[in-house]
Amino acid sequence: MDSQRSSKLKEGLLRAGHRSLLKALGLTDREIAQPLIGIASAASEIIPGHIHLRQLEDAVKAGIRMAGGTPLVFPVIGVCDGLAMDHEGMYYSLPSREVIADGIEISVRATPFDGLVFLGNCDKIIPGMLMAMGRLNLPAVLISGGPMLAGHYGGKKIDLISVFEGVGAVKSGKMSEAELSKIEASACPGAGSCAGLFTANSLNALSEALGIALPGNGTIPAVYAGRTRLAKEAGVQVMAMVTHKITPRQIVTADSLVNAVAADLALGGSSNTVLHLPAIAEAFGLELPIELFDELNHRVPHLCNLSPVGPHRIEDLDRAGGVPALLNRLLPLGVLRPSAATVTLKSLGEIIRDAIVRDDEVIRPLARPYHAQGGIAILHGNLAPDGAVGKQSGVPEELFSHIGPARVFEDGETASLAILNGLIKPGDVVVIRNEGPKGGPGMREMLAPTSALAGTGLIDKVVLITDGRFSGGSRGAVIGHISPEAAEGGLIGLVKENDPIAIDIPGRTIELKVSSRDIQKRRRTKKTDPLITSQFLKRYAQLVQSANSGAVYRKLP
Repeated sequence: MDSQRSSKLKEGLLRAGHRSLLKALGLTDREIAQPLIGIASAASEIIPGHIHLRQLEDAVKAGIRMAGGTPLVFPVIGVCDGLAMDHEGMYYSLPSREVIADGIEISVRATPFDGLVFLGNCDKIIPGMLMAMGRLNLPAVLISGGPMLAGHYGGKKIDLISVFEGVGAVKSGKMSEAELSKIEASACPGAGSCAGLFTANSLNALSEALGIALPGNGTIPAVYAGRTRLAKEAGVQVMAMVTHKITPRQIVTADSLVNAVAADLALGGSSNTVLHLPAIAEAFGLELPIELFDELNHRVPHLCNLSPVGPHRIEDLDRAGGVPALLNRLLPLGVLRPSAATVTLKSLGEIIRDAIVRDDEVIRPLARPYHAQGGIAILHGNLAPDGAVGKQSGVPEELFSHIGPARVFEDGETASLAILNGLIKPGDVVVIRNEGPKGGPGMREMLAPTSALAGTGLIDKVVLITDGRFSGGSRGAVIGHISPEAAEGGLIGLVKENDPIAIDIPGRTIELKVSSRDIQKRRRTKKTDPLITSQFLKRYAQLVQSANSGAVYRKLP
């Protein structure tokens, strides 16, 4: 590495024109001479988790300047999954992850920064940023915008999922529209990523376990002054990494991936982590087989019971000691790799060894877990020979083993309408297909169907399976990421109405109980795939791989 990577931009006679352009930005000779630090910022007025990021940009800049660097902000796109839910917008959510990683790579390759700070918050933005971080391998720190505070209604904490589930409650006569309107106005009180352990907050917490974010990144609320101070520290810390020539691939290793998976299982995080962590690993030149989740699942108990499954919110986890305290609880199990490096220039073990749990209900002791096993289960069987993902921490005990008739739908919207109109009965297995990475395309989230099940009182009476994925806000006996998906010839594409489907979460199996002769006959008469009209989605469908690979693009020769 040069003394400064940016020297190719600003030093020598041949760079007079470049320096002139930098001066057009208002930079002085002194600022130009200092390390140039790019701030990849996803500030946006269309995403509640990003509405306040301009303030955090200023804090990061202050930290960089305090440490002798020159900050330069460049923009990053983003999608709010909640706003994209249940219409064509959700086709673009997961593909945006690849565009985010590509866009950051373009900006940074075109402008040779010495270091980077990644400032984002929500579902696809954080994994897209981490993928770019792994590809670029420049000194870098991630700082998230932080979680939203919980709302309050009727003396209880509520969040966005309370609103989605309220729609089903209104449809089934359990709630009035007037009451839902009051909940709607109270559930999301301000800036931040939605208040439960959904995908954004799961990834922001796991970034601490990976070592590429400072302690508190995943839990300090967006509106707290501590979040602003943390942003300043991120700016200071990236300068320390530049000085010591420490890059992300020295931090994110096979050991840190184990730490992240262990933290995920103990938290009971979103099932989308099983999609994003392998994709992040691939960007760092590593492999993370989804089987690692199940391997560690038998050794790591579920210690936190956060929304949408339990009563606690991210602000409660922060008050209880945050991710360091949770990881401290796991130390006696021997599953963590405490020698793993972090952006603090300390090992993970040094960070967590003195962390204290301040609330034994929010982070339970090992002797009294919420569940003996971690939150994620990987299932296999003829319906998912390459794997399927269940968030077992959210599954009602009575549905851990279940056989029921298939109720087949070709998309999430049709399934939601059937649920809200009373067409689904207790014991049914709702099958939603053609929603995978290639077949959707874009692997849409099925929050609307699961919220409809919850609102109509069926969430603990019905199983839902899909080759799509679930929002971190989904709960119940829901199994997604079925691989191979219908569009790649997966058996889920051949399921017929009332076919018996058997789910055995303890046995880790998912089976279509139909004879092989019938299956072969169905394959010969399978309908063609639906036409994709968007040129962007066509390109995505041609390049994207299966969910079990993290839905990353296939490598070109």
